[in-house]
Amino acid sequence: MLPGASPPASRRGEMELSTSQSTNGTDVHAALLNELEVRAAAGLTMVIGAVAFSYAYFDRYYVPLRIVTAVFFAEFLTRLTMGLRYSPMGAIARALTLAHPPEWVSAKPKRFAWTLGLAMSLPMVVMTNIGVRGALPRTICLTCLTLMWMESVLGLCLGCKVYALLVRHGWAGRDPAVEVCAQGECELAVGPVEA
Repeated sequence: MLPGASPPASRRGEMELSTSQSTNGTDVHAALLNELEVRAAAGLTMVIGAVAFSYAYFDRYYVPLRIVTAVFFAEFLTRLTMGLRYSPMGAIARALTLAHPPEWVSAKPKRFAWTLGLAMSLPMVVMTNIGVRGALPRTICLTCLTLMWMESVLGLCLGCKVYALLVRHGWAGRDPAVEVCAQGECELAVGPVEA
């Protein structure tokens, strides 16, 4: 994270391309997102998803879950194609975090996490709207809720963890678009990776 970072030229929270933002002696050249806004958006989607899941699981009332899965699909698609700034939850999250200084992190791992959300929400839209019930949709829903909880409450970015794991094991090369991750997860030792 870059706690002392000055925000890029345009409005906070939008996916930015910083051409040479120096912070604590580190030049950052990749797209950045405000970690606080990402976590707030994850928390908002988690709460909405948990309410819809509760109605479906406890009351067998599936209309909220059908609506929420479609909203999540649109939300994640918007985040991936236009950025967090243009998604409804992103706008609310930005308003909720305006009073706090931004904590800039690389956008690419967050986009990976949103891709997972999109990949889980599409089958959920299909399953909930054609009437599939049981273990499969429940497992997908609980997995998605768990990932959103980990991001919003713990600040654990799955995209950052997977990237670091792949690079540490030599399964992927360093990506220059991933420079600063939440909680320093992307800070890997310089030099050859030991097997």
